[in-house]
Amino acid sequence: MIRIYKYGEVANSEIFARAVAEVDVTAIVSDIIENVRKNGDRALLEYSEKFDKVRLSGIEVSAQEIDEAFSSVDAEFVRVMKKAAENIYAFHSRQVRNSFLIEGEDGIVMGQRITPIDRVGLYVPGGTAAYPSSVLMNSIPAKIAGCGMIVMVTPPGKDGKVNPNILAAAKIAGVDRIFKVGGAQAVAALAYGTETVPEVDKIVGPGNAFVAEAKKQVFGKVAIDMIAGPSEILVVADKTCDADVIAADLLSQAEHDKLASAVLVTDSEQLALDVQAALERQIPMLSRAEIARTSIDKNGKIIVADSLERVIEIANEIAPEHLELCVDNPFDYLGKIRHAGSVFMGKYCPEALGDYFAGPNHTLPTGGTARFSSPLSVDDFVKKSQYTYYTKEALGKVAQDVALFATREGLTAHAASAVARQKK
Repeated sequence: MIRIYKYGEVANSEIFARAVAEVDVTAIVSDIIENVRKNGDRALLEYSEKFDKVRLSGIEVSAQEIDEAFSSVDAEFVRVMKKAAENIYAFHSRQVRNSFLIEGEDGIVMGQRITPIDRVGLYVPGGTAAYPSSVLMNSIPAKIAGCGMIVMVTPPGKDGKVNPNILAAAKIAGVDRIFKVGGAQAVAALAYGTETVPEVDKIVGPGNAFVAEAKKQVFGKVAIDMIAGPSEILVVADKTCDADVIAADLLSQAEHDKLASAVLVTDSEQLALDVQAALERQIPMLSRAEIARTSIDKNGKIIVADSLERVIEIANEIAPEHLELCVDNPFDYLGKIRHAGSVFMGKYCPEALGDYFAGPNHTLPTGGTARFSSPLSVDDFVKKSQYTYYTKEALGKVAQDVALFATREGLTAHAASAVARQKK
């Protein structure tokens, strides 16, 4: 059963604390990456047989397989995915940045160019964690950014096929190439390339401990989006809220993972007790009841604070991945929220709306990293280049200033370079 605490009984920094039995996979992942670097496709096929229990004749998903999968998905779900894709596209289109140019005195020209990343790799988990929503959320911003190629990797099932919902989402999102490979070996293939899998410039997408470690190890060779931890939600609710609704929102994250954290902070002791009871009624009815039960019992918390203002302080200190403001006047508090991955406003905006349909991205910073990082966006798929142009006259006016600065730093070659043209 979820525990109820008075404010102050649990340190704010411990509200999302988890008992995690860490397994060091560093050496295993390092060996996998090296094997893929040396042996390419052969290593990938061997790992598919070892880890996925399937012997593949080829790695790449064919156009025929994609079309067959798309046809097998029921039309109503295709309609919903297309509508979700439209919403995601509409939201992320507003994030597009423009290049700029500044023209100064004496013919000086400076500017910044925004250019898309050439090739992006998208990791999509398989098995019970096959989420077509993640395909849409990761691919559509990359398409809007103008990336030249989006390469998706995802583990096959024991039948050698990829989940049809995943392939349907990839078709809707415009993914260019898809490969039947998962785990650390998939990340290695994207980072270094094989005979079949093209080398990419950035890897995005969630995965297990092996995938996360592989992303850490290839960072520098390629860029990565983030290392996301277990899901977390902080629900802020006042006494007017429906306990059954709040319990359902908490469970929407608890069912993700036994390590997920679902926390309610309220100014009402009665609501705390009612939500505690509602959780006990709802958990047995879930398809993932065992996972939700473990998450709620080990990591879930209800905290009773003396005011909603105090609740906002808690939210800002722990910087939650998901923050629900289940109050009648959410916009009164929005301006006070400094640290949160995504904020869900009011009593009719469940976090699940953001996971699938509304449009804002569901790939969010976890573990307090919302203090300094942001949701996945179009910005993650572009890069900025600067340029500078000076005329002879413009350089002549500042060359001695540049040389003085360089000399103070002890870099005399810099100083000489600044004035060399004037000496000519």
